[in-house]
Amino acid sequence: MEKITDEKQTAWRDGQSLSLRERLRGYLETTDTWAGRVVNSAIVLLIFLSAAIFVVKTYPISPTLDTWLNAIDWVIVVAFTLEYGLRLWTAQRPWRYALSLYGLIDLVAILPSWVGFFDIRFLRFFRSLRILRLVRIFNDRLWFGQVTSTDSLILIRILLTLGTIIFIYSGLIFQVEHPNNPEDFATFLDALYFAVVTMTTVGYGDVTPISEAGRGLTVMMILTGIALIPTQVSSLIRQLGQVGQHRPCSSCGLALHDNDAQFCKRCGTLLEP
Repeated sequence: MEKITDEKQTAWRDGQSLSLRERLRGYLETTDTWAGRVVNSAIVLLIFLSAAIFVVKTYPISPTLDTWLNAIDWVIVVAFTLEYGLRLWTAQRPWRYALSLYGLIDLVAILPSWVGFFDIRFLRFFRSLRILRLVRIFNDRLWFGQVTSTDSLILIRILLTLGTIIFIYSGLIFQVEHPNNPEDFATFLDALYFAVVTMTTVGYGDVTPISEAGRGLTVMMILTGIALIPTQVSSLIRQLGQVGQHRPCSSCGLALHDNDAQFCKRCGTLLEP
């Protein structure tokens, strides 16, 4: 994501004269304007709707509902494709955006559908990676026009990280194992159960992958669980259990701050002793 200068943010808020590319870039990258909040809220809604469609289609559904879900999914794909094109067009360095982490995530969100249209089905496994696009939305303290406190941002990132990892592994293991082992991996919930049990290293052994790809994913899930899950959970518990000192900020009114805090963690105002 390209850095947005304070001058440009002020211009977007105040409605000053900007070029069409600069205005569109502001709507896509910031949420401190009404248009920016609408655009980014729509993106978040489409991400969750896409994830919900992915989950629902793992269950037995009627042909009519399946047709409607496919149509809605294609509308989402087209919307993401248009957004990706606009981000390329408005970027100051398009190739730098295209090769950045966020650019690659945006590309992965749309590529499987377009390539799958030509019947290269293995790329469809990665449709669950669309959930990664939430990383962009929750990357900045300036979140939907409000300055998010550091504690809140940390909690959001931890929960987002845990949820994203579990969702992606559940989606991938379902796509890999369901064709070969439909009894154990009949629905997304079965894959979710297996992913949680595996990543937390509980290992009941009642559900077992039989394909080579499924076993490879299981190894990756175990390693991810050992390396990442305890760290994220301990950070979450530590953050939830953190007790602040009652020192109201004279500017924004936030009451609780760390005992050694000298500045407000929401707005940066110097705290009174």
